[in-house]
Amino acid sequence: MVAAGALVAFFLQLAAAAVAKPSFRGRDIAGSGGPCALAVTPLGYPCEEHQVTTADGYILSLQRIPRCRGGGWAPGARAGQPVLLQHGVLVDGMSWLLASPEESLPFILADRGFDVWIANTRGTRWSQRHVSLDPSSRLYWNWSWDDLVVNDLPAMVDYVSKQTWQKPHYVGHSMGTLVALAAFSEGRLVDQLKSAALLTPVAYLAHITTPIGILLARAFVGEIISGFLGVAEFNPLSPPVTNLIRAFCRTSGMNCYDLVGSITGKNYCLNSSAVDVFLKYEPQPTSTKTMVHFAQTVRDGVLTKYDYVVPELNIASYGQSEPPVYDMSSIPASFPLFLTYGGRDSLADPADVRLLLDDLRGHDPDKLTVQYLDQFAHLDFVIGVCARDYVYKDMIAFFDRFN
Repeated sequence: MVAAGALVAFFLQLAAAAVAKPSFRGRDIAGSGGPCALAVTPLGYPCEEHQVTTADGYILSLQRIPRCRGGGWAPGARAGQPVLLQHGVLVDGMSWLLASPEESLPFILADRGFDVWIANTRGTRWSQRHVSLDPSSRLYWNWSWDDLVVNDLPAMVDYVSKQTWQKPHYVGHSMGTLVALAAFSEGRLVDQLKSAALLTPVAYLAHITTPIGILLARAFVGEIISGFLGVAEFNPLSPPVTNLIRAFCRTSGMNCYDLVGSITGKNYCLNSSAVDVFLKYEPQPTSTKTMVHFAQTVRDGVLTKYDYVVPELNIASYGQSEPPVYDMSSIPASFPLFLTYGGRDSLADPADVRLLLDDLRGHDPDKLTVQYLDQFAHLDFVIGVCARDYVYKDMIAFFDRFN
């Protein structure tokens, strides 16, 4: 079994590199070297920095690539059809931009005439602002991914729609699929989006095989960090997190190897240079409450809203002693969905994806496309050098059916 200590080495390696990284906490990225200046315009693409404020006051950044390289219109352009890209947990929108223009999804979409919008979830480097709260306060981090379902995702979709006067397509990876599926199950956004492409869809986590994830989830590590250490921000590079994981590794007696693969599964088309670039910009912080919520999903085997454990607290939040379940079978059968997953994925395990597909068995077959790639793992779908040929080509063809 892959070492739990691999994650510690991973974090320590990043922490050493992080000394030279600039701090972006709480900064307005307009004109301050944001993702557009770092990763888009140097490659010849037009890029705009946008901001949207959620109903609960979080100020999120969005990057827009409205046209193809050189600023012109691509042959056979799709009239600027908007598409919104949502990243996963512990990364940010930069994760979509780390490969070459021929391999990165945003550039591929822009070169095919799409109007590309890249989301950055609250708490990540470019979205650490709030109308009244400072990211150094516990209150700023008092949210779980439930709040992304209710606040962040609707705010960004609404903003893109108003800016473009069109319904966007949606692309989510990992947690970006989870928040979308949870929203769709409650009837949110299905009338505001044309379709959704879900890369490594996450709705169930009962079968994850990444050893460190299993260890931390079963040990209630999120609750330990939040409760005993008083840490509301889960920053993988911070001493409370690295020290706690180091302690677990000392008791495990395991050795470390294959840092990224130990977490994501053995990726099929991820070269070492892609991993080096990835580690230059990631990981990103999230709330400890979000990590606790993930741990609850792993342990309980069902997808529910955040469980406050104490019945009185759940009653105060939900009007019932147990947290409500996100019912995937409630996703409207007529909403177009493209799902793609890999056989080597340690996080979105095929057994868990099959549980989701079972929930969707009543979906309109003309509106559901499922792709299974036996050799792919979790990061192949975002920074894999062969994702263009294996995934993005079919996804774009799916979008074109509903443009």
